[in-house]
Amino acid sequence: MIGLGTVINTLGVIAGSGIGIFLRRGMRQELQGALMSGCGVATIFIGIAGTLQGMLKIENGAVETQGSMLLIFSLVLGSLAGEFIDIEKRMDALGEKLKRLFRAEKDGRFVEGFVNTSLIICVGAMAIVGSIQDGLTGDTTMLTAKAVLDFAIVIVLASTYGIGVMCSALAIFVYEGSLTMIAHFAGNFISDALIANLSYVGSALIFCVGVNVAFGKKFRVGNMLPALLVPVVYGVIFG
Repeated sequence: MIGLGTVINTLGVIAGSGIGIFLRRGMRQELQGALMSGCGVATIFIGIAGTLQGMLKIENGAVETQGSMLLIFSLVLGSLAGEFIDIEKRMDALGEKLKRLFRAEKDGRFVEGFVNTSLIICVGAMAIVGSIQDGLTGDTTMLTAKAVLDFAIVIVLASTYGIGVMCSALAIFVYEGSLTMIAHFAGNFISDALIANLSYVGSALIFCVGVNVAFGKKFRVGNMLPALLVPVVYGVIFG
């Protein structure tokens, strides 16, 4: 069944968020801070690993890099486009609407939790590759594995951010569902090279999210999201 992987991942986020919100009630502020720092550092290294996996190759016994210029152009052009559109402001506005819908006006971390969690669980390589696999072949293996990982991650995030984290289930449903449908109808137009390029550019964005979670907001990652469109354009022109 096409799209089943998205449903499984969405349910995993909802379930993990529910547990995290329940645990939050008896958790000291210091412990919440420690969990956030740990989760941020883990996210940083997940981003680094995914980026290097796509950029490093071993040839004739030597380690070489590839795709450096694509990464630079993706982040620079994507950031410029995102700042022009101001995606981050729109994400914050959506978070505020959800905040009012859930009657959580007094929750000062609702929007932050929604935005950061949405970026963490949506932008990574597993979301991109898993959704494409689901759309092309109906294989939900990767998205099911991702659902397990997200389940654990959102427990930690919801125990510190609160109910805003659960609202990221809406983001993952729309994002992965859209990628799955695009892959399903695009079929063989999606090459392995495009998938690889999308994965490591997405991992670079995950690194930026990890820095924000661990050290406070340093990057406007929402405004960097158009970086994911640059590998698509590159693939169309040079693929």
